[in-house]
Amino acid sequence: MWATFVLAATLQLTPAQSGTLQIKNDRVTFGELGQERKDSKFLPGDVFCVAFDIEGLKIGDDGQVRYNMVLDLLDKDGKSQYKQEPRDLEAFNALGGDRVPATAVATIGTDTPAGEYTLKVTVKDRSTGKAETLTRKFEVLPMNFGFVRTGFLHMFPNLGAFPSAPPIAVPGETYLVNFTVVGFELDKKRKDQPNIEATLRVLDETGKPTLPKPYSGTATELGQFKQVIPLQFVLALNRPGKFKIELKATDKVSGKTAEQLLDLTVMEPK
Repeated sequence: MWATFVLAATLQLTPAQSGTLQIKNDRVTFGELGQERKDSKFLPGDVFCVAFDIEGLKIGDDGQVRYNMVLDLLDKDGKSQYKQEPRDLEAFNALGGDRVPATAVATIGTDTPAGEYTLKVTVKDRSTGKAETLTRKFEVLPMNFGFVRTGFLHMFPNLGAFPSAPPIAVPGETYLVNFTVVGFELDKKRKDQPNIEATLRVLDETGKPTLPKPYSGTATELGQFKQVIPLQFVLALNRPGKFKIELKATDKVSGKTAEQLLDLTVMEPK
């Protein structure tokens, strides 16, 4: 039902502060580096990602930070559904300051029962013993046709790598718009195969499409994943601006449709 949690810490500059250990700026995001997600309702097969900043950790003269995190997933009755034991983590604040950005990710299985859940994250400074806890509630909806795991990926085909990408880029980059559809029906006349049509349209700051025709693609065969269909569009970023990425999908078997909007800012490096 629940896959392993993922813990991560990254580095970012902030003015140095002192005091007690604190967890700040927590928000639900589209993936580890994605934009803030305004709702906390998820379809089975999605990922619940919480980004946050840890402040007040003791930092060595070499910039090293030592801490651990414990994650616990609770159902609406407060019963633990999955718990990850403490994991020792390290970060290096090479830019100074005492802010350590971090993320906690829980993968929601396609068989996860609908209902309200709580993700509990406890951070402990291994140097001082101080600890702080963050809790965030979210809802798993009944299975239905829609998008899950939506976000951007860097495209480095020569390296065979496609790491998460933020919604801020520079001209000349190529992004993959990554998403997965779930809750589709199978066509009995075609030996239980899907029939999904997906489109991507880029809108400029005025809401006008940047091209006369949207990108489009179809999925008419099940791959190795029987309940989900991963899909991608390649997006070449040729100029600066603020854009909205409009995704639409249609299940031609059931007639159901789904839509998703993502923000993307392309900035000229100066």
